[in-house]
Amino acid sequence: MRAVVFEEFGVLPEVREVPDPSVPPGGVVIAVDATGVCRSDWHSWQGHDTSVKLPHVAGHELAGRIATLGEGVRGWSVGDRVTVPFVCACGTCAQCAAGDQQICDREFQPGATHWGSFAEYVAIENAQVNLVSLPDSLSSAEAAALGCRFGTAFRAVLRQGGVRPGQWVAVYGCGGVGVSAILLAVAAGASVVAVDPSPGARALATRMGAVSAVDPSAFDGHEAVALHVRELTGGGAHVSLDCLGSPSTCAASIGSLRKRGRHVQAGLMPPAQGIAPIPMHRVIGGELEIVGIHGLQAHEYPEMLRVVETAGIDLEAMIGKRVGLDDVPAVLTAMNDPVPAQAGVTVVELAL
Repeated sequence: MRAVVFEEFGVLPEVREVPDPSVPPGGVVIAVDATGVCRSDWHSWQGHDTSVKLPHVAGHELAGRIATLGEGVRGWSVGDRVTVPFVCACGTCAQCAAGDQQICDREFQPGATHWGSFAEYVAIENAQVNLVSLPDSLSSAEAAALGCRFGTAFRAVLRQGGVRPGQWVAVYGCGGVGVSAILLAVAAGASVVAVDPSPGARALATRMGAVSAVDPSAFDGHEAVALHVRELTGGGAHVSLDCLGSPSTCAASIGSLRKRGRHVQAGLMPPAQGIAPIPMHRVIGGELEIVGIHGLQAHEYPEMLRVVETAGIDLEAMIGKRVGLDDVPAVLTAMNDPVPAQAGVTVVELAL
């Protein structure tokens, strides 16, 4: 099969032929129709994820069709359209038994712990626990845009964040997770302030329903940004999400909260990027909450799809660019720029 392979961290990947994946017992091989290009893939390529072993194929926001069924798989057929969470579960550990497959003790992550979906085929373990059926109404490109970013945002906004009607929500970073969070917060009845240095990202955030879009580069440091957001929200956000993942956005997000507010850390925070200067005096004095988010369980996907349909969320509007497999190295390289020119989600379509 053709795949995007990197042999060294930070060195330009190349598209080449590699052996097809073998189907694992209890698992499947999926023929990839579309896959998103996520900042998590950039982190893998840069060597920020210690689970990645070289050589490697990244990619985890996939949609495709079952090509091969492994021994023992029941209830699925070759040709079924499916997707998977970015954290795939074992189904038997204590976390899985509690319904928390997103923090499985023996997690399997295509594109991180194992080869991923920047390829024509990808192998997935424990099919009974991890496969999610895709409705005919959802295109493969839309399902890829749904990907880890929308799933992460769904859990961040509605589960970990607990956003309710009438609340103020601040969203730091308006890439795929951030735009998804805006859509979901607006659908929940909240008012959203979006923060991003990219003019294109701010414009997209406004189109997605944010009532205000802030350029953090216009302020002198994260404390000034946080103060401005508190002023815009009449005392601070009830919920603030760092959807980028950097020391400054994390600190600003926490600083944006009103008393008893809740910060959700959605963007990855590799230690190599530095430790966030968390304003603990505000955490203590305001009884703030700080929670993490590590993806969405497969069993939550039907509810997420119901919310998408009921709220009339247009996943197609999230797609900023469609590319082919040969374009992935250039797309990853463009992510080196902290202020990307491209707004919206980039989707790789294998037919291109």
